Amino acid sequence: MSLKKARVEVNNAVFSLPYYVARDQGYFAEEGVEVELVPAGSGRDRDQDVPNKPIADHKLVDSYGWHRGIEEGEFSLYRACEWGQIRRTQDSGQGARVISRRAAVTTQAIIVAPESPFNIPADLKNKTVAVNFHAGSHYVTLGLLGGYLQKDQIKAVHYGGPKQRFQAVSDGTVDAAAVMEPWISVAEKKGYKLIAETYYEGAEVATPSLDPEAYAAIDRAIKRAVATLNQDLMPYLHYLCAEVPKEILDLNPEDIHRPRLRYIDPRAYTEAEYTQIFDWMTSWDLLDSESVYDKIVESKIPA
Repeated sequence: MSLKKARVEVNNAVFSLPYYVARDQGYFAEEGVEVELVPAGSGRDRDQDVPNKPIADHKLVDSYGWHRGIEEGEFSLYRACEWGQIRRTQDSGQGARVISRRAAVTTQAIIVAPESPFNIPADLKNKTVAVNFHAGSHYVTLGLLGGYLQKDQIKAVHYGGPKQRFQAVSDGTVDAAAVMEPWISVAEKKGYKLIAETYYEGAEVATPSLDPEAYAAIDRAIKRAVATLNQDLMPYLHYLCAEVPKEILDLNPEDIHRPRLRYIDPRAYTEAEYTQIFDWMTSWDLLDSESVYDKIVESKIPA
């Protein structure tokens, strides 16, 4: 019997690590699906995809960013932060829908340079924080600083991917930046200061072209990969380290603080969970008020 087929985007390794494990261990094939992992960015060079200066208005930045391939038919399934996935689903012209929570529960941290005078979130009042608009760094920054500052005192600015945001802090282009692993470990090893840090979840998004049986097989394989990662992360941390150029830091698996990496079984996205996020996003004018649960979440995909 031939295998079901699916093309799946993989972005930053910390978010897609279960997919690499499922591929490397042969779990996809054993579950009856042939999965092609498609790198995020559609061949674009992120080093060349940096604005001339930080962008302060999120409405000037496309919500899809490096995930536009799902709108262009390059893949049928991908994962990112839950807020961004909700926004991109709202903006989809291909009928993409949120189908589950993702397996990765990871952290994002706001960092400043070693010599920075800033030490606590309140110190970042009216200070620029580099983020990637409509991605986890953007929403996490608003959430982390919102407990200390008024909305108009939070100055999140768009500057691209985590490497670009880290470099913007290093060269003084911005006052701070929000980054995920492995860049938090890079920052710590180089003596940068962490101002705030939090865990957050993400979501899987699929187009109607994804075969339900293929998704069910992928889901089973990812759950096996989660169990493998929870037994031992170390054999797979090289995927994270490979994202850091040697000229910035020679990062080794031993340098990564493993408790920051949590992997759990994907699960359904409930209406109660969605409503809480919906209320928060609309309060920040990041989502249309018409984007209710039934328009964003597909709850009929088999697990």
